[in-house]
Amino acid sequence: MGLIEDARRGVVTEEMRIVAAAEGVTEDFVRRGVADGHIVIPVSPYRKVKICGIGEGLRTKVNASIGTSSDIVDVDMEVEKVRQAELAGADTLMELSTGGDFMEIRRRVVEATTLSVGSVPLYQAFIEAARKHGAVVHMEEDDLFRITAEQAKAGTNFMAIHTGINYETMKRLQNQGRHGGLVSRGGAFMTAWMLHNEKENPLYSEFDYLVEILKEHEVTLSFGNGMRAGAVHDATDRAQIQELLINAELADKAHEQGVQAIIEGPGHIPIDEIQTNVVLQKRVTNRKPFYMLGPLVTDIAPGYDDRVAAIGAALSSSYGADFICYVTPAEHLALPTPEEVYEGVMSSRIAAHVGDMIKLKKRDADLEMGHARRDLDWERQFAVAMNPERARAIRAERMPADTDGCTMCGDYCALKIVGRHFNF
Repeated sequence: MGLIEDARRGVVTEEMRIVAAAEGVTEDFVRRGVADGHIVIPVSPYRKVKICGIGEGLRTKVNASIGTSSDIVDVDMEVEKVRQAELAGADTLMELSTGGDFMEIRRRVVEATTLSVGSVPLYQAFIEAARKHGAVVHMEEDDLFRITAEQAKAGTNFMAIHTGINYETMKRLQNQGRHGGLVSRGGAFMTAWMLHNEKENPLYSEFDYLVEILKEHEVTLSFGNGMRAGAVHDATDRAQIQELLINAELADKAHEQGVQAIIEGPGHIPIDEIQTNVVLQKRVTNRKPFYMLGPLVTDIAPGYDDRVAAIGAALSSSYGADFICYVTPAEHLALPTPEEVYEGVMSSRIAAHVGDMIKLKKRDADLEMGHARRDLDWERQFAVAMNPERARAIRAERMPADTDGCTMCGDYCALKIVGRHFNF
């Protein structure tokens, strides 16, 4: 029995109990969420996983994506990225390598963490085809399913799978065109393969077989967003919406068959279209957990895209997105360093919290910080801070003569001046 079957039978599993305790909700709330497809809890029969609930009524979660490229294959660096992502407070990881020995890299990553680890199986299938046959379009259909099972057995317990790219989706893309092109690697691989081979996407045409594999290995299915916009001027276009509609129907089918489902969302979205995207995604998917990629709200800030994405992620979370894929400062420029992974996670965690302040009305920590600042209680401020070490280090570098205050205001601290006359 998988989690969905247990939930439907009224059984509260240990995983549901852990999520309920962590989130401050009832166990039956979590059980009903899993049964209805509004909450997922990625698990694995092949390794011990830190239990994390994702979905409606729960804290917005943050994913950190790592992985090699064809230019930089440094497995030790990827393992260090795992460490930095965990230090920064990531809830999950995705291992998205496109260079080197795929299974060895994933083995090292999985061994280095208890977080849920996601992957995109078609990366390996297409790239191995290019290595063996000279081009990604020579990928054999069976390899997609074989590699999906192999990655599951290696402990990968949620997977982004591009099921929504089919002939209808491609028609929408071809008829409308795009300002920023097609930026999803998975979308590009599959589109090229379909056009060259004049065949339907096997992940769509053989979806039932895919579900069988995922159910056997208890993998959570994250419906990939291969038609996401890579420029704000392409947001919410016909190709994106067509893919969403297909994925929504398939997600219902997967859930009915006992496979937990997440729906991924588009990447570049101007601020005034974020609410539309979240509401639409939730509505047509019957409130499945929404995994927002970014979103980036402007295209002209390379080097600061973690901040650009944080603006979009905060709004997305406030409107109902459940899961945020972080963006690092290196986005659009280079493979991120471990330090940039850390910064990306912190930016997204801040954004997720800002969204939860609205969505879940979770403001107790902010209230405590307000009181601690009013009282000039520095130790309490550090304890409440999202990154206590950084806050403590900055203050220690510029410690004032009067240690009650700080060097921003010095002798003219507003709190101390008014505190002589008012007792707040």
